[in-house]
Amino acid sequence: MYRTLVQMFDERVASNPLYTAQLSKDEKAKFHPTTYIQLQENVRALASSLKQLGLKRGEIVGLMSDNRAEWMVADLAILALGAADAPRGRDAMDYEIRYILFETGARFCFAENLEMADRIIALKKELPMLETVVIMDGLKPAAGQDDLAMRKKASGLAVYLQSDLIKEGVELLAKDGGRKAIEHEIALGSEEDICTIIFTSGTTGNPKGVMLTHGNMLYQLAQIPSIKNVRPQQRWLAVLPVWHSFERLIQYVILDNLDVIAYSKPIGKIMLVDMANVKPHYICSVPRIWETVKAGVNQNLKSKTPAQRKIFNFFLSVAKKQYAAKELIEGRLPDIKRRSRILDWIVGIIPYLVLSPIAALGRKVAFKPITSKFGPNFIGGISGGGSMSKDVQTFFSAIGVTLIDGYGLTETAPLVGAQNFDHPTRGFMFAMKGTEIKCLKDDGTVAAPGEKGVLYVRGPQVMKGYFKRQDLTDKVLDKDGWFNTGDLAITTRSGLFCIAGRAKDTIVLSGGENIEPVPIEAALNESEYIETAVVVGQDKKYLAALIVIAEKNVERYLKDMKIPYVNREDLSEMEEVKALINREIQEKVSSRRGFKAFEQINRFTLLEKSFKVGEELSAKQELKRHKINEIYAKEIAELFS
Repeated sequence: MYRTLVQMFDERVASNPLYTAQLSKDEKAKFHPTTYIQLQENVRALASSLKQLGLKRGEIVGLMSDNRAEWMVADLAILALGAADAPRGRDAMDYEIRYILFETGARFCFAENLEMADRIIALKKELPMLETVVIMDGLKPAAGQDDLAMRKKASGLAVYLQSDLIKEGVELLAKDGGRKAIEHEIALGSEEDICTIIFTSGTTGNPKGVMLTHGNMLYQLAQIPSIKNVRPQQRWLAVLPVWHSFERLIQYVILDNLDVIAYSKPIGKIMLVDMANVKPHYICSVPRIWETVKAGVNQNLKSKTPAQRKIFNFFLSVAKKQYAAKELIEGRLPDIKRRSRILDWIVGIIPYLVLSPIAALGRKVAFKPITSKFGPNFIGGISGGGSMSKDVQTFFSAIGVTLIDGYGLTETAPLVGAQNFDHPTRGFMFAMKGTEIKCLKDDGTVAAPGEKGVLYVRGPQVMKGYFKRQDLTDKVLDKDGWFNTGDLAITTRSGLFCIAGRAKDTIVLSGGENIEPVPIEAALNESEYIETAVVVGQDKKYLAALIVIAEKNVERYLKDMKIPYVNREDLSEMEEVKALINREIQEKVSSRRGFKAFEQINRFTLLEKSFKVGEELSAKQELKRHKINEIYAKEIAELFS
């Protein structure tokens, strides 16, 4: 039985070596396959070269790259030698790269391309331990080796191409004992070995290094069938940053199931083209991307005739009601209070039978142009890195696209719970088998079903601790193994749970009211005219909001209403646009929709530009609230003046 990720990978390769493992694009955006046996040989060859260069068991290697086929090779090669990697993407700031490499004492660092390599080399004076830089991306033959020689001479570092190390490794493996040496290193691996140190994206300050073991990851792989039985050679489109724990886990899920990973980007045009070419079975993403897809549908609907819009909205309304009836008869409503399965079935069966033929017609006629873009093989999407709004999940369920929610944190490697693909309870998830959860109120007592409390988790996926920060580890991980997630949750009678906000994001008004901004922001983001909303108001009398408008949709509105404007840069200053956004705010966050008076938005301001990853957004596109408060301090102050 395997004890490490590499041992698991080797077992899978032995069973089906000629299966396709990766689909990666060339310069012309054409996908090329790599088989499992080819991937294994590349991993062993690179590991052999790294071993000869002096990489030792227990060392930590920097891995600075976005998604690409070479990332998986580098990751597995590092793990094969009993070392661990500290990954980060190209969006990382120089001070973050310096912090990660310095804290871990990394002697080796992988860089995605020359640009990233130069950024790392420029930090050499502040990184006395750094000795070797490996560049993943190939160089053009004309100047490639000259470029490397120049960088070696200027920096005093050993600089290699990953492709060259693989070629040299092939020769090393062919020598007497070469292959056995790598296989021996792999055999020494243990579940307790650290496989990665992921530094948090810093939404609340300096990043912390989360130490995750092979055992943390392997436990979760065994739980995947409870979410969905995945068949070999199904294709996954990778769009999330691979250095983050969610996509990192999916990489191993793919290998464990002998599936295929195709590398793409979370950019609408690129994703759509890649989806058409790859015809994926699954896509993992963050809520923001699914919200963008839904907003795109609404935008496209605006260009249709009034009759076409009426037909679409009619079928959508029917499909939502039909799906709600289906949830009743299948017992898929959260049992916060005691429910009668018989009564639910009686209430739901007639509407379900009556509406099903109409809903089926709608999916065939009205929704087909949308669902066809996912491709003929598409089974469903998995949303993580934040709670998906019920409105988004309801929309996709109604049109016939399965979209499930998962929950976790970097500290839980990351999976704590998820919905089941075939039997989801909207808005609620089940904890993985072997994972314990509890919600504690402020007084330390366990919250009853329906009550809000801080979520604590205990299970085999919980991190080993924060790297070199036992003080921080002790704050969140107690002696009994319970990890304080910092998230607010609500449980049901049957043990399901949903995330209801972030404890540290809680806004306390001057009147003492405690408010969770996330549900309010999710409601605002449902508007097709709002791209991003940030709720503010700590220690103030009322709530206010920073709003980034969805420029294309606002422009379309102005054209439809025959309201003249000069250019996009002026939109946020127009009174007509402010009035539009005000109407949207009053509609989306109102008492009619269940928001209390103190949860409603009193004032707002329109920002001039979209939020960017690395500035207002983290790599997984979460709001970096402390940075937003700094960047827009003037605008926030004016909202409460």
